[in-house]
Amino acid sequence: MNSDNVSQDAAAALADPKVPVRASRVNPKFVRYAVFVLAAAGAMGSGLMWFKLSNIQEQLAKQTADSGSQAMEARLSAKQAQDLSRETAAQLAVMEAKLSEVALQRSQLEELMQSLSRSRDENLVVDIDSAVRLALQQSQLTGSVQPLLAALKSAEQRLNKVAQPRLAPVLRAILRDTDRIKAAAVTDTPGLLLKVDELVRAVNELPLLNAVGTRTKEAAAAPADQSSWARAISLSWWQRTAQELLGNVRDLVRISRVDQPEASLLAPDQSYFVRENLKLRLLNARLSLLARHLDVARSDLTQVNQELLKYFDTSSRQGQTTLTLAREVLEQAKQTELPRIDDTLTALTTAAAGR
Repeated sequence: MNSDNVSQDAAAALADPKVPVRASRVNPKFVRYAVFVLAAAGAMGSGLMWFKLSNIQEQLAKQTADSGSQAMEARLSAKQAQDLSRETAAQLAVMEAKLSEVALQRSQLEELMQSLSRSRDENLVVDIDSAVRLALQQSQLTGSVQPLLAALKSAEQRLNKVAQPRLAPVLRAILRDTDRIKAAAVTDTPGLLLKVDELVRAVNELPLLNAVGTRTKEAAAAPADQSSWARAISLSWWQRTAQELLGNVRDLVRISRVDQPEASLLAPDQSYFVRENLKLRLLNARLSLLARHLDVARSDLTQVNQELLKYFDTSSRQGQTTLTLAREVLEQAKQTELPRIDDTLTALTTAAAGR
């Protein structure tokens, strides 16, 4: 029986289950050959599979090694990048500092160039403005308008010397403020201080009302000054002696009107304290004038005038001079404000802004 018949019988048996399958005999040689082929094919497939697995393992190992080296390189690059960023930040800070320094130098250079490029008129305006403001501060500190008037006068002379039409408004403003200051009644504080010092010196030599001997000598000296030398020479020695004796007798008893009994009742040791109290009041008035407390100064000066009339001899020439000086100081110590120079300052600001 050949293989074709066996195949047909097997196919018929599979197609019709009722048809009985006839037993067939298989060639053992063919079976061995088939098994050998199958075993060889399996061995070849296993070999190919093992070869492929070996290649895959090698590729995986190689990729793992490459990944590790790449990771190390990435860490090294990250560290280098971090160091580079720090160095860049430090360099950026240094560059910013240098940039700010250069900007400052540039601004200073621009200011220097502006100052060098100013014209003569602009420098004149700046100088006059600074001089006027300084004089205004001095006038406010001293209470006198003389520094301000001197500064305005100097500015007027300089502007007249330049004779620039652009600065004509400044000149007109200075002239208006000068006239306004001269017309204003301002307390001359330095002059009042000098007069107060003169009063303090005069108090030391001013005679008191209870100084009888001093007043008698002054009264006796007055007619002696009025006599002529010719009459004194014409009198004989005994006539002059008789006149001196008669004058001494008259000085033994003196009758006069006492308008201030407190002055006559002063003891000799109390005269010292009267003078010192009067000088203290004058010094208090001086301090009040310096502090611009004119009300307090006027109060002290009023008390000084009253004490001069009450305790001192104001009928003598020295007393009249001192009393007149004290009344003059009291009259001049008035509460006044310094005149403003807004026109001049505005004109100078406008002229300076016009450059």
